[in-house]
Amino acid sequence: MADSIDVHWEFQPESKLWLRYHVDCDLNAIELPDPVEDPVRADGLWQTTCFELFLRDHGANEYLEFNFSPSRKWAAYRFDSYREGMREWPLETPELSLDMSDTHVALEVTVALPGLIMSPTSASLSAVIHETGDIKSYWALKHPPGQPDFHHRDCFALQLLPPHSP
Repeated sequence: MADSIDVHWEFQPESKLWLRYHVDCDLNAIELPDPVEDPVRADGLWQTTCFELFLRDHGANEYLEFNFSPSRKWAAYRFDSYREGMREWPLETPELSLDMSDTHVALEVTVALPGLIMSPTSASLSAVIHETGDIKSYWALKHPPGQPDFHHRDCFALQLLPPHSP
């Protein structure tokens, strides 16, 4: 069972965003997907332990979804509006690095987002944790009423401002 999840992020040079998802847990209680040697694009990552990032320009209907798996698989999608018009979003392969022990799982991601965060942007940071016994817990900065739905506008609770130029 996951006890807590922390996410740290920072802008880096060359329009990159660095994220570190850290889960405090009993590693024996978490189902992790089998790792791959090199990061690779794949669909359906949310069906097991997966970390997510959603981005939307303020006031826009369109948004982006990024999935990052501890397996080192990843995905990026663009939506025209709430769960409509989904298609793969072209993205340079992100850097994914896994760190784990008996008491934690941490995934570091560096993803290039050229030209994307040039104006104030709403973001959602979320995770699906697949626990033993086929139990899933859904983590987010904010949940809408009812069932977990990371695509819901209420989940976009983090405000990212464009990085300042030196």
